[in-house]
Amino acid sequence: EDDFQFLLCEGCRQESPHLKLLTCLHTLCLGCLGKNEPVGQCPVCCTAIPQASGLLVVDNVLFTNLQARLRVYKQMVDGVDLFCDNCRKSGEFWCSECFEFLCTKCFEAHQRYLRWDSHRAKRVMDIRAGSANDFLEGIRRTGSLSCSNPDHRSQPVSIYCQRCEKALCCSCALLDNQHAPFRDIRSETQRRQEELSSMDRELRRRRSGFEATYASLQGEAARLEEAQREMRELIRQRVEQLVRLIRQEEEELVGLVEARQEQGRRELARELQHVEGVLQRMEAGERLVEKMSLYATEQEMMDMQPFIKGSLQELQRMQPQAARDQAGPGPFAECRTRLQAL
Repeated sequence: EDDFQFLLCEGCRQESPHLKLLTCLHTLCLGCLGKNEPVGQCPVCCTAIPQASGLLVVDNVLFTNLQARLRVYKQMVDGVDLFCDNCRKSGEFWCSECFEFLCTKCFEAHQRYLRWDSHRAKRVMDIRAGSANDFLEGIRRTGSLSCSNPDHRSQPVSIYCQRCEKALCCSCALLDNQHAPFRDIRSETQRRQEELSSMDRELRRRRSGFEATYASLQGEAARLEEAQREMRELIRQRVEQLVRLIRQEEEELVGLVEARQEQGRRELARELQHVEGVLQRMEAGERLVEKMSLYATEQEMMDMQPFIKGSLQELQRMQPQAARDQAGPGPFAECRTRLQAL
């Protein structure tokens, strides 16, 4: 359960069959997405959700499919409702291609007619003896792409059309002369994974700049608090030496310090929130690329890679804000001048 906490909605931390991937690369269920739609911000990193964009969200098919696969694995481990999907007898085998349980008799027929179509059923007891990662890896190895033509879903796919950026079966590639040039689908999925990995490495390199900015802003916030405390103490020491006639000046000075501190705090809070949101988006990107590399089938890679790539490119274009000049007059310069005059 701890290994697959990433499958939960990042807003409510609940499991959902309808997970959506935002452009900031955080995953939300439909409920959380609806709650935050009026606000227009991601509840995790506070990044604005582009309402006018056609790519507002996409289905996180990786997480949704992983949830379905893990439910089947849990069903086998618990030994509950293990019935043949064909004749309702006791299910002794499971086919990762058909996604069905089979009794011994149906398994023999299955092996006779479908074993040459990459349908390899395994014993339920063997699957139960392995780990969830072993189970998912087996599905990943046997997972196959489907042709983009709805009429050819059952055809094996081995060709990628660079013009329309879709996976094709041999029939589509031969009969439709609009598809060209071609590339091997295995090479294309490998290229896409390498492209995401390369972008992930670049983000990791750039992340240090944002982390340095975040640390600098935190330090500045601490210095601002310290300066506020020092100034209030100095004001109290000086004002105590004055007569009753200048008590009003004391109150004005304290009020000015509070106003400058609150103004600086709000500015720093906005900057910290922005940088923290960018870091969370980068972390989400790293985590998603990692999970794509570990668990995504070729179909999931083909479906999700362009969207993820666009979001990662947006992150790559961001630059960390330069640290503020510490040699400036500071937020309490006006207060110091008035205090000296007093």
